[in-house]
Order: sequence, then structure tokens, then C-alpha cells
Amino acid sequence: MPGPAQQPSTDPARPGTGRPGTAPATAGPDAAGPDRDRDTAEGAGPDGPDVDSADVIVVGAGPAGSTAAYHLARTGLDVLLLEKSSFPREKVCGDGLTPRAVRQLVDLGIDVSESAGWLHNRGLRLVAGGRRLELDWPELSAFPGFGLVRRRADFDELLARRASSAGARLVERANVSGPMIDERSGRITGVTARLGEERRPVVYRAPLVVAADGNSTRLSLAMKRYRRTDRAMGVAYRTYFTTPRHEDRYLEAWLDLRDPGDPARRLLPGYGWVFGMGDGTANVGLGVLDTGAVAGEVDWRELLRRWCADLPPEYGYTPEGVTEPVRGSALPMGLNRQPHYADGLLLVGDAGGTVSPATGEGIAYAMESGRFAAETVVQALARRTDRGRELALRAYPQALRAAYDGYFALGRLVAEALGRPRLLGAAGAAGLGNPAVLKVAFRLMVNLTEPNSRDALDRLLHLLGRLAPSSRG
Repeated sequence: MPGPAQQPSTDPARPGTGRPGTAPATAGPDAAGPDRDRDTAEGAGPDGPDVDSADVIVVGAGPAGSTAAYHLARTGLDVLLLEKSSFPREKVCGDGLTPRAVRQLVDLGIDVSESAGWLHNRGLRLVAGGRRLELDWPELSAFPGFGLVRRRADFDELLARRASSAGARLVERANVSGPMIDERSGRITGVTARLGEERRPVVYRAPLVVAADGNSTRLSLAMKRYRRTDRAMGVAYRTYFTTPRHEDRYLEAWLDLRDPGDPARRLLPGYGWVFGMGDGTANVGLGVLDTGAVAGEVDWRELLRRWCADLPPEYGYTPEGVTEPVRGSALPMGLNRQPHYADGLLLVGDAGGTVSPATGEGIAYAMESGRFAAETVVQALARRTDRGRELALRAYPQALRAAYDGYFALGRLVAEALGRPRLLGAAGAAGLGNPAVLKVAFRLMVNLTEPNSRDALDRLLHLLGRLAPSSRG
């Protein structure tokens, strides 16, 4: 184990003094609250916690954190990537990736061929009102014309190892318990953690910290970054079952979600999905808005079981064919935690609420936010003055707004429609009967457009995005 590193300056104008190596760290109490900088935390004594330092700390090695760590490390910065679990580990997800996510994977230098273990898909199949319509991903200059499927347990480890190969110091089983905060400035200067099975107290120091610790985001809460209650929150539940349709080349979404056990057959605020995994199983799940009286009345796990049993016979569902228990997770939507940068802390992925309110897609926007954050940090640490660095760091929230303001605002309108299922159901059934209208809606909802196209459809989609109310409102 390396000896204690010299503490980096807490001055935001200077990069840290971390160096490559294994990364144990130093300690504070195992509590979610902030630990204040004190002279006694400067180094490691014989009985004290170890201290390590870096230029940037990334907390959480999911898609957002690993993407940020990769893009930071490849510029030569010393990056600590802290993951509370050990790989492989499970995450609740539909496992389907749109062309937006594929682009980010390609930018990471990851082989996305089928021979490398990916299942390619052609597009989205929508089911509503007894009708089905298949919509292919568009072939665009900005995005590839195919999507992917891969289990999250494998996917997340692939990204984390990719960040490590670029030079990031990946530390698994590092359970971050809270921020270190400079009492004079209020800036974050590092994090406290518990390391390994023995839960050894450690402290990691850096002038900048990226919070990629998911929806629960203990770091954000400790730094008083609270969720906006006027933003939609979703929940997702999924399981896997064996099926002859496991190599389906379309991601399938059922828009008229109903409880088969409900005599009134009420429409519910969400949709169901069936994504073939290519390994003999399908990922099947529900994505729903956790709002309104209906959401409080429904046992979503039991509903998923009943919904699966009500699938057409050709899906081959049987209770005996279920390979994993039903698991659920929250979906923080529409940039619902702000500010995305302040006092040395940047929020990415679920910690910053980057899930699409229109579709529930999260991985693509998590990875994009991680890249935006990394590019901002690289520019900031190259500045020569405190003021210059701080100005550069403030560009990160601006980048998020520029990329997502219009799209997420339109998504919130969709979320409001989901809160009125009768309206949504009627629109969905009518849309499947009008493919031209649905093509526009499809491109709008999945956010796949040409940036500078003169095509009439792309121009219409960009106009709708500009007219939508700001996500700051």
C-alpha cells in the first residue's frame, strides 16, 4: 500500500497532487453528513486513516461516472473512480440502448459488434389498441442506425474497465459516506469512505468531485443539492424470462398499460416493455410515473407478474421460466436536482436527474452528462486563476441546458399526458393508425435529429424544441 500522499491544495485554481497507484484513502465517521477539514486530517498516522489525493474524484462507476472518468483520464489527469460495490453487480434497467448511447460507446473506443457480445436492434415496435407498428432507427450523420442490448451487470463493468484502461484508478468496494468541506469557502475538498469488507475508514482528497452516485446521491444531499418536487419521478420494475423471441430485433413497447386483474381495465401512467436479450431470455418490465392516486394504489411488482402472464402465447411466458426476481428502481427525470455545479461538486447521470421524462431512457443521457462534465473539468483545470477556473466550471450547467432544455421540456408535457392515461391511450391508439404522425412523434421522443439538417422533419423537431418552455422554469 502506498504511503500517505501530500494533501492537494483546496484552492480551486490548482489541480491536486495525486499520483498513479492503488487508492486507499482516509477516514471520517461512517455518516452521510459532511466532514469539515481539520489539521488532524492532513496525513496518516500509525493508528489513523490513510489519505490519498487526485486531481478529480468521481463517485460511482455507473455509465455516467465511468464515462466521465474515461474522458478525464485520457487527458492525463489523475482520476479516482470510487465504486461502492464490486463488479459484476446488478442494476435495474431495461438493458436496451438507443443510437444515442451507441454513439457514446463508440467514442469510448468500445467494440460494439455482435461478435463482441452485443445484440443489435433495428428500432422500436409499438403496441397499442390491438395494433403494432415497427419504426426503424433513422440513419443520421450524428447517430448510427442501430441500437444495442446488453445486461447491465456486464455493461457497467465494461465501462468501468475501459475507464481504468485509460488511466483512471478504479477502487471497488469504496463506500463513500460524505464530503470533506472547507469551512472557510464551503467547497468540497474530497470525500470520506469505508473501504472493503473490513470497512476501513479512508479519505480521498481532490479540488473537484463528480457525483455519479445515482438517485440516492448521498453526496448531493450532504452538499444541500435537493430534488425539485415540480419534476416528474418515474419508477421501473423488471425481470427476465425464457422466451423463443429472445433474438427479436426490435425493442418492444406496449403503450396501453393496463392491470389484467382490474375489472375496470384502467389505463395506467406508463408503458410495458419486452426486450430480447439474445441469450434465450427477454428483459420484461414496466416504466411508470410515480404520481397520482393510481400509483399509490398499485403493487407494481405484482402487476408486472400479472402483465407477463397476459402476454400473447407466442412469447412463451410461464412462471417457471422466470430467471430473476422482480426488482425496482427510481427514475429521476428532467434535470430534477440542481445546481449541477457549485462549490467544486458536479452532478452527472441519475444524481443530476438526467433521465428522459418522455421515454425513461437514462443511459445515453447519463453518458453524455459524464462527458460534458469531464470536458468542462479539463478546461477548468487548465486555467491559471481562481476566477478563470470557476467561470469554466459554470459552463457545465449551461451545456446541459443547451443540450436538453427543449427536449426535456417536451418530455414533461408527455409526463403530464401520462398522468391522464385516458388521453394518452386515445392518442396512442390513434397514432398507430397514422404512421406519418407517429414517425414525427417517434423521432421527437427518442431525440434523434440531425443538428444542422435542412430536412423538413428535422427543422420541425428543432422548432418544437425551441418553443418548449425552459427546464429552469
